[in-house]
Amino acid sequence: MNQPPTPNKIILNDYLERWKTLENYTLQEKSLNLLFNSFCPNNKEIEHILLKVSALNDFYSTNIFDTFSVAKHILNCNIDQELNAGNEKLVNKIAPVTIKHRTINFYSFASKYCSHHKPESYPIYDSYVEKMLMYFKKKDKYDTFIKVDLKDYQRFIKIIKNFQKYYNLHDFTLRQIDIYLWLAGKEYFPNKY
Repeated sequence: MNQPPTPNKIILNDYLERWKTLENYTLQEKSLNLLFNSFCPNNKEIEHILLKVSALNDFYSTNIFDTFSVAKHILNCNIDQELNAGNEKLVNKIAPVTIKHRTINFYSFASKYCSHHKPESYPIYDSYVEKMLMYFKKKDKYDTFIKVDLKDYQRFIKIIKNFQKYYNLHDFTLRQIDIYLWLAGKEYFPNKY
């Protein structure tokens, strides 16, 4: 099986150019940007939050079967001040949602929800990003984290910043690195169904 090449500026630019050609993803992102930043930028009204939760759930296939409970939870967390300040603790604050007396950790979804409000402050966690970070940690030892550390959002951001520093990717935003990790992860470590 092919292994991902060592990240560098040329490789990242190549993936970012590929991203622009993926019409379904880029149009979904543009639609979500309109929803999150123009139509419903705040999180004070349940209807606005429910629209955003439902759109993310549909576009990203996040398997949230009770979007109302998730939206109500986000409303109750009163997130706008922390979100606008770029508080990294916010993702872990909104991730656990109690539905029918059971708490479910919607960590990946929470990172997506925050990221669509402030993409430069909140990179997205998902399984492809995780696989890429784990692969390069093992290969090049750019960090000493263990897999469970990726589920602590503050630690996750630090890991991505260490990745950025180790591979000299300072010219790229966290969002651009996130896109690269996701696309390359999807290519080199596809899910098996």
